[in-house]
Amino acid sequence: MEKDTQKKLSSDEANSSVHDGQLQYASPRPAALQHLSDDELKQLETRLRRKIDLRLLPSMILIYIMNYLDRNAIGAARLGGLEADLGLKGDEFQIAVSILFVGYVLMQVPSNMILNKIGKPASYLSACMMAWGILCACTGAAQGFSSLVATRFLLGFVEAAFYPGALATLSAWYVRKELGVRTAIFYSGSLISGAFSGLIGAGIINGMNGVRGLLAWRWIFIIEGSVTVLIAFATFFILPNFPATTTWLSEEERAMAMWRMELDAAGEEDWTEGSKQSLFHGFKLLIKDPKNWILVVVCYGAASAIAINSFFPTIVASMGKDKITTLLLTAPPYLLACIVCAVVAWNADRVQERFWHTSLSIATALAGFIISASTTQIGPRYFGAMIMLPGIYSGFNMSMVWTANTNFRPVSKRAAALAFNNALATVCSIYGSFLYPNGAAPRFILAFSVNAAMAFIAICASILLHFVLKRANRKLEVKEAEEEAAGQHTVGSGFRYLT
Repeated sequence: MEKDTQKKLSSDEANSSVHDGQLQYASPRPAALQHLSDDELKQLETRLRRKIDLRLLPSMILIYIMNYLDRNAIGAARLGGLEADLGLKGDEFQIAVSILFVGYVLMQVPSNMILNKIGKPASYLSACMMAWGILCACTGAAQGFSSLVATRFLLGFVEAAFYPGALATLSAWYVRKELGVRTAIFYSGSLISGAFSGLIGAGIINGMNGVRGLLAWRWIFIIEGSVTVLIAFATFFILPNFPATTTWLSEEERAMAMWRMELDAAGEEDWTEGSKQSLFHGFKLLIKDPKNWILVVVCYGAASAIAINSFFPTIVASMGKDKITTLLLTAPPYLLACIVCAVVAWNADRVQERFWHTSLSIATALAGFIISASTTQIGPRYFGAMIMLPGIYSGFNMSMVWTANTNFRPVSKRAAALAFNNALATVCSIYGSFLYPNGAAPRFILAFSVNAAMAFIAICASILLHFVLKRANRKLEVKEAEEEAAGQHTVGSGFRYLT
């Protein structure tokens, strides 16, 4: 907890805290919950959690599926004739891929700061989704390199709002012991899109090439972008805002939603209203926190291979299969990654641990890079791909959960951390596109070597962070013992970093 956010509490208030990961329903309670017994509070919390799960998670997963489909449609479009039709030469395709991430990096932190200020993800994220759907569809009308690059840059600029905004929304509703598995469930959207993007691309390339005089690659963008716009209309009415601004909660549900987040932080308030939220305060706290700079390295190293999304069809194609078979073969690694990511996060929440779940996932990806770069035989190469993607996605997901857990309060700092760490981690996708030129097939030694080196660095940073957080917890224990001896209680008592 930051020193400037701490306030004195009475000894009764200190009883409302977290012990062994369980919320304690102690006095004093919000006025709307005063009349409820502990059993009734538990039932209310269960109903609230189920209600939010049913509205928030399916919506977020669906949006994330479209977010990734629209972003990575260019990979399937490449196999559908994009380069030849637009007359792309040299590194122009790589530039078109990487330029998206320039806009993506530039907008993430400002976007999350704006979202935290207004406190209405349903309106903000739905509007952004509609905008990127339109831009994706417009990509199908590109007539040359310049128009392709322009639409890709703007697409990244608008898409930047979603991932950190979604994490900020999730972390506003779920306490720390619930956040990991739900973040993984949400993250499955990107993996499902990776699995089905190849299947969708194969279907469009096989069945729509030449329809209405358009090549198949154009239909990929037009269809996926149009579907995104339609979904954006629906999500506006389904997504919740923050607990304080969601109108379809009862008074008791809203009080419970806000109170349980306060209890999880051992007495510190979560989001209240925009007028009380400083736009830059959380970001300033973040920049001064050395723990987060270690997390930046973990996130960056874990994300170093995510540029592989746009080139995974190209990597699989290097095994010598035809276009349709290649796109179909991209699905199993993503489906396995979806399962592994959920299991890793579930177990991490179950045992309340972060280090081993993060570092071992990244180590698995490291093994996949080494295997894929070491051989051209189809069996080992595909096995490398099968363990590579689960390791990449599980490791990165856990690094972002670790970010939210470590920068839990104040809420403005958490929102800034999620955007800042993800934005810096995305920088690798700008240059990552140039690691997969056509001439590098079939082994892509440079790409896999860079990815392996960054994975190793991320593992080292995870080890360092593990011990830094353990030391911080020991200091918290000593400080609380001294305060207890002096008869004092402060906001943050009972809080421990997850190591």
